[in-house]
Formats: sequence, C-alpha cells, structure tokens
Amino acid sequence: MPNRVDPYDAEISPADLRPAKVDIPRIEKAVREILTAVGEDPDREGLLKTPNRVARAWAEMIAGLQEEPQRHLKTVFTEQYDEVVLLRDIEFHSLCEHHLLPFTGKAHVAYLPNGKVVGLSKLARLVEGFARRPQVQERLTTQIADALMESLEPIGAACVIEATHSCMTMRGAKKHGCTMVTSALRGCFKDDARSRSEILSLIRPGNNQQ
Repeated sequence: MPNRVDPYDAEISPADLRPAKVDIPRIEKAVREILTAVGEDPDREGLLKTPNRVARAWAEMIAGLQEEPQRHLKTVFTEQYDEVVLLRDIEFHSLCEHHLLPFTGKAHVAYLPNGKVVGLSKLARLVEGFARRPQVQERLTTQIADALMESLEPIGAACVIEATHSCMTMRGAKKHGCTMVTSALRGCFKDDARSRSEILSLIRPGNNQQ
C-alpha cells in the first residue's frame, strides 16, 4: 500500500480543511526526478528531505479537492434581514493550474438574503474550500458566487477577488505590483444598476473617496 498522508495526524487549517490523501512515494519520486533534471543532487544534505516535504505541502495546498465546499452553506438560519451581508478581505492561497505556482489575495463575498442567512465563518470556509486546489482566478470567483446562489437562494450574490500571481511576477512578464481583479455578480447585483453600484462601493469603499 502506498504511504499516504493521514489527515488526522496533520495540523488542521483554520478553515478545518484536512490535508488531502495523496500518494507520498509517487510525489517523492517525481520531485527527485525534477531535481535531477535541473542538475541538482537530490541526495545532498539540503535536499535529502525535500521530496517528502513537497509531498506533504501538496497535501495541504490541494485539500479542497477532496471536499465539497458548498457543505459549509447547509446550516442556515431563518432571518428576515433584507440588507446586504458582506464579508471583506478573506485571505486565501491557491495554485495557478497553468504553472502550479501560487496566487494569493483577498476575496470579498456578499449576498442579499431572501429569508436565509449563514454564519460568517462559513463564507470564509467556502472560499478556502474552492481555493485549495489547482485553480484559475476567474473560475474561483464564479464558483463562490454560484455556490451562494444555489445554497442560499438569495436575491443577489457577489464575489470580487483581488490577487497577485507568482506565474506573472516570478517568470514570463516578471511584472511586480500587479493585482488581478475578477468579479462575479448574480441576481439583483447583476441585473439592477443601483444594486450593482451599491455592492461594489461597499466592497471597495476607498474608490468612492474624493
């Protein structure tokens, strides 16, 4: 049997995401091959444990692949609240699926309830669940907004993500200081201009300062 990460042995992340069960020996073998291919010696002291470290790091970074993030939205509360619920600045770390390099940033998640609300921590866990897997920022943004619409059936939902991408800063264009911004607006936030303007001003209040 391949040696796999025991999720109960590893530290649980703040979002309660247990490390994925991955094939440790197979990843170790692949990492050793990469080190050899670039001219390194995988048996020298500094690199001797690197393949195992990489395997265990991957188990954490892709933890979202083995869970259904939408499960965090199953516990809802009946509440006749008809104003915007917004959680800003949800920090996340994800992997660009094109180069397997990290992109990091903040997600801003909002919805206009239609009789159902959810605990704010669940919004952060929703983001974490979709982020901890090979991703592209555009898909991550739409997955979060669509999950809110499907699970909470709100009048409107929105997700705006601001992130920096290592695949652009470390290689390729090598442009530092660039931030990629994506948005996914649903329901009234997409269909009604006033609602759209309101939610975007709440997400980015500094943009309205004169």
